[in-house]
Amino acid sequence: MAQTNTTAFVSSLHVYPVKALHGLDYQSLTLHTWGAEHDRRWLVTEPDGTFLTQRALPAMACLHATPVPQGLRLERTGTQACTVPYPAPNTPTHAVRVWKDTIQAQDAGEDAAQWLSTQLGRPCHLVYMASPEHARLRAIAQTPVPVSFADGYPLLLATTASLADLNQRLEHPVPMARFRPNIVIANNQPWAEDTWRVLKIGTALLRIVAPCSRCTVTTTDQETGLIPNRKEPLATLAQFHRTPKGIMFAQNTLVEQTGTIQIGDEVEILETGPSNLRI
Repeated sequence: MAQTNTTAFVSSLHVYPVKALHGLDYQSLTLHTWGAEHDRRWLVTEPDGTFLTQRALPAMACLHATPVPQGLRLERTGTQACTVPYPAPNTPTHAVRVWKDTIQAQDAGEDAAQWLSTQLGRPCHLVYMASPEHARLRAIAQTPVPVSFADGYPLLLATTASLADLNQRLEHPVPMARFRPNIVIANNQPWAEDTWRVLKIGTALLRIVAPCSRCTVTTTDQETGLIPNRKEPLATLAQFHRTPKGIMFAQNTLVEQTGTIQIGDEVEILETGPSNLRI
């Protein structure tokens, strides 16, 4: 079923060059089958290769990572920055883990490891995914889909109307940054995205495949790394937008046709269906 009349448009775009570190705002994004350009190509791990996130280390939100021509620049207010070059093409790979997936990645070197270990107060390493189109293939909707170091899908899409509805129920409203989306759509119908299936934005074609189950990262202030309230917004969200698979906010999304999208682009909803929020 197609929905041709829509007032939805792209209101903001975001990437997270290093998984779990602070996000960046973009005016436009190039979308690949594995995700947005520059998004989650780098990963912080424990010495044994296990991935680290804000779930265990909320202070990761205070670390900024910016792509630069030679690689990556790591910064934190009040400390000396660290420039990390791309690993040389012949740098050996080793196994790292993101949830149940084992992925081959290149180590980014001792300088990056030392800088991150100092900032986070525990030994850790930085690794790089050189070929995201091949490094990690996940079975999604019975199809092998390349994915970066993101939790499980190439993109995450959220809407302003749903956040506004949630915030009306909260004593202290939260910003969209708590949910770490890639694409934020401005619209006027809360939770409409539960029924969206195929979207055309700019020159890209996107398919929504599943709601996103949320975790304690949503309780972390993405500017300070502090947790103002360990229960919210999850406790409130759980009252009305929960399934047996978790507390849901935003939609996991595939790139069916690669292309470029930018802030202000109209969102054409080509296909809808029954709500994917099966309570």
